[in-house]
Amino acid sequence: MRSSLRLALLATVLFSTASAARAEDAAPLTIWQRGNLLGDLGGLRPWAVDHGVTLTITEQSEIKGNTTGGTKRGATYDGLTTLSASVDTDKAFGWSGGTLFISALNIHGRPLSPYYLGSLQTASGIEAAPTTRLWELWVTQSFADGLFDVKLGQQSLDQDFLSSTNSAIFVNTMMGWPMVPSVDLYAGGPAYPLSSLGARIKVNVNDNVTVLAGVFGDNPPGGPFNNDSQLRGDTRWGNNFSLRTGSLFIAEAQYQLNQKTPGAEKQPEGLPTALKLGVYADSGDFYDQRYATNGALLASNASLSPRKITGNSAVYVVFDQGVWKPAPDSGRVLSVFVRALSAPTSQNVVDFSVNGGITLTAPLEGRDDDTFGLGFGYAHVSNQARAYDRDVARLGGDTTPVRSSETFIEATYQAQVTPWLQVQPDVQYVIHPGGGIANPYTGKRVANEWVFGARTNITF
Repeated sequence: MRSSLRLALLATVLFSTASAARAEDAAPLTIWQRGNLLGDLGGLRPWAVDHGVTLTITEQSEIKGNTTGGTKRGATYDGLTTLSASVDTDKAFGWSGGTLFISALNIHGRPLSPYYLGSLQTASGIEAAPTTRLWELWVTQSFADGLFDVKLGQQSLDQDFLSSTNSAIFVNTMMGWPMVPSVDLYAGGPAYPLSSLGARIKVNVNDNVTVLAGVFGDNPPGGPFNNDSQLRGDTRWGNNFSLRTGSLFIAEAQYQLNQKTPGAEKQPEGLPTALKLGVYADSGDFYDQRYATNGALLASNASLSPRKITGNSAVYVVFDQGVWKPAPDSGRVLSVFVRALSAPTSQNVVDFSVNGGITLTAPLEGRDDDTFGLGFGYAHVSNQARAYDRDVARLGGDTTPVRSSETFIEATYQAQVTPWLQVQPDVQYVIHPGGGIANPYTGKRVANEWVFGARTNITF
């Protein structure tokens, strides 16, 4: 069924543009040279671009398995098909400075982490509940010759905020959308595979400084915090547009230097730098990790429902820095990155997380488009959540483990096989999965995990 949906999406794109096809003037590229697996579709792609429409179809597929540790051993396949259309409103309608964007996801397969690992920092950034859904639907408008722009509509925050250029090649989820919001916000916040209605403004202060700020619905599925499934109600299809819980405010200041410009003939010779400082605040209701509404310990028989705490927040820093390249015009660059977040302890399972590492572009002679990465992630279980674990062990008279922290180390190599195909072997080692939780099958702590896998990225 899911394969049929993906083929139907592709067929729709081809059919909608077929009547306007035109032939290329230049000699066609071979399948190994062109930027898309399906090429320009007999002139359909350039025709669409001439009319302001850019259509993109990608497929990410991966096989992963844990050979040691985890709640049990095994391997799974999972995949993600993304269909998007971006419309330049000037070319399409004569409306200057605007962009319309829509995207849809087909998530298929079986995620490894919830069934085999039990880890906080899940093994893959495309892992999610299988479904087909609308993802983003927004419009942007620039003003004052590009000094600032406004984006309105259904948005995924990981496309604008909290991003690190160098962490993007890694497979582990936390190298994309980090640990603190993933576990502390409703359903992980409005980030892949979810999104929320909101407004974002971007101000280009100068060539190096940009400021972003936005307000969004904080709860994409619209359900209670402890039962906020990605597939709740209309969220299964992406048309929930929930504004029922609270508002998520986020702001970020960016300083960037010597950044690459896509399509530019000459790129900066200096080492790239990017520093981002940000904060978010959620006005919704959250719940104490240790105490009940009547002041009793949640682990005791006298407890009622968890004590309500209105509001949540976090501060963060993201730093990407090139540290070496053999020559000013060289494509080989060694870079480091770090991203850290801190949140209150009372209402959150994780109150601090950090990930970082190194990347090397063009690591081998003749492999200018490949990238090697070695990174890590660390998640600290909050003192309040750890105190709850101790209460359970003390009052219940059992040996329930007290959670502490979880760390993963990841090594990956992204090989550009053709312009439209990437192949990426990946290995991860997870220490104290789940922060040190008990294995439901043995009662002992979940053992450290070796996770091996490979991902392919195909652009159609």
